[in-house]
Amino acid sequence: MSDIEREPEPPTFADLDIDDRVLKALSDVGYESPSPIQAATIPPLLAGNDVVGLAQTGTGKTAAFAVPIISRIDLTQKSPQALVLAPTRELALQVAEAFGKYATHIPGLHVLPIYGGQSYGVQLSGLRRGAHVVVGTPGRVIDHLEKGTLDLSKLAYLVLDEADEMLKMGFQEDVERILSDTPEQKQVALFSATMPGAIRKISKQYLHDPIEITVKSKTSTASNISQRYVQVAHQRKLDALTRVLEVESFEAMIIFVRTKQATEDLAERLRARGFSAAAINGDIVQAQRERTIGQLKSGALDILVATDVAARGLDVDRISHVVNYDIPHDTESYVHRIGRTGRAGRAGEALLFVAPRERHLLKAIEKATRQPLAEMQLPSVDDVNAQRVAKFGDSITESLSSDNLALFRKMIEDYEQEHDVPLADIAAALAVQSRDGDAFLMSPEPPPAPRREREPREPRERPARRFDDGPPTRSRGPEGQELATYRIAVGKRHRVAPGAIVGAIANEGGLRRSDFGHISIRPDHSLVELPADLSRETLEALRRTRISGVLIQLQPDSGPPSGRPGRGDREGGRFQRDRDSRKKPRE
Repeated sequence: MSDIEREPEPPTFADLDIDDRVLKALSDVGYESPSPIQAATIPPLLAGNDVVGLAQTGTGKTAAFAVPIISRIDLTQKSPQALVLAPTRELALQVAEAFGKYATHIPGLHVLPIYGGQSYGVQLSGLRRGAHVVVGTPGRVIDHLEKGTLDLSKLAYLVLDEADEMLKMGFQEDVERILSDTPEQKQVALFSATMPGAIRKISKQYLHDPIEITVKSKTSTASNISQRYVQVAHQRKLDALTRVLEVESFEAMIIFVRTKQATEDLAERLRARGFSAAAINGDIVQAQRERTIGQLKSGALDILVATDVAARGLDVDRISHVVNYDIPHDTESYVHRIGRTGRAGRAGEALLFVAPRERHLLKAIEKATRQPLAEMQLPSVDDVNAQRVAKFGDSITESLSSDNLALFRKMIEDYEQEHDVPLADIAAALAVQSRDGDAFLMSPEPPPAPRREREPREPRERPARRFDDGPPTRSRGPEGQELATYRIAVGKRHRVAPGAIVGAIANEGGLRRSDFGHISIRPDHSLVELPADLSRETLEALRRTRISGVLIQLQPDSGPPSGRPGRGDREGGRFQRDRDSRKKPRE
């Protein structure tokens, strides 16, 4: 018999010397074999080595550090043994949720997320009760350290998750402050998508002989996924999506949007149009998330509207279509999103909505994936109506096999004889009744209204507004959302940078970097453009936020007072002083 060289079998989780209880939890959630980052990282962490992992989001790195930490936790020690720092509260919640999932069969292991925007009472109760693992954002962790409510004296494990993002958001000083407050003898794992100089510096200063592990990012898409795009204006996206849903044949679908609020809004609008849809985002509790995903798997739910963070780790074979309702700003997110379809070798469909001003993002995706996307024409009104008629016929055919058919036939025959009405009219009346007053066929699109020439109007003088008069000034963000200008009580003399402002406000207010508009840093204050529809709770949380130790006291800015330069006097992001005021008076 000739010797045949075989490729080595990929390792299983059972090969990695993981605690049996954790192994059972991994099996429960359907994990079969470790991802490359997990296979490379878990063994050295279990052996007690410090690790630097270079991997993109979506590669499974949460399990890479959570599994070895849970496998080594000492349940008899009540003070925190592990601290995970994450740049945003969404990621902190996701990581805490993952820890809880992997520790299902270890009763008594407590995981506590601490982040800005949540009341201190909940966090203080959790810390007093005893938390073995704390997952937090840098700002809130420092708050607890300063208050003396978080004791890190017995910390054994420290993880910096998405370290490059933390530095981009202005948390470098906070991270180094936290690291300096931890015991010298501890195990550190640092995960980052890139290795800039600042990350390298932290690695050399705070990690001991770390093992560096690199996992190449995935920028290619599966060949069994058909990728198309539709060019559609922002305000017409819902109508475009509705047409696709009515005409396109799909089994289950996940629709990606950028914000948590957008998941709720879009899911509600789809339900109002008769589609079986539900939202999933970082605010949804674990029990509801599992229930929703269970409905998607069973067929009780057909459409899931999700954010990137909420959809991480989602694996449902039924998903035949992925729709990027909001185009992602990075190609890696696009690849991870559409990877939710085409599972187990099945064919998948990926559809991307592109506004005219977002064409550059489409080009970036095509360049990174080295695969052109085919342009798709939206279904016409006639296409939609033909599909409605066909589905109406199918519903009649399906109902003919109902057990109640004989009962209703007798009732219809009695009605026909009593009222002398043709059967066809009775059937039509019942069809109208089933529509509950809604129009059955889509109306043709009205022709575009002719443009009217406006009469020129005389300019009128506007009185100058005082700084504290009226509502905040408004503008439009890059995605068309309405932005308002807010004033915060930190400026150049406090040595703040835009990254620190974005980081602090995003963390405490639960905002994304794309929610920020222009930032103007003045000598003793700064002006920041934020979404105009911030909730009262978010505004209260932001008023109590600190940047560089200073309470920012966020408040709406109602515009420049008389004599103060306005938005039109800005050049290159800075306000320009009146040049005449710098000229010396003539003698």
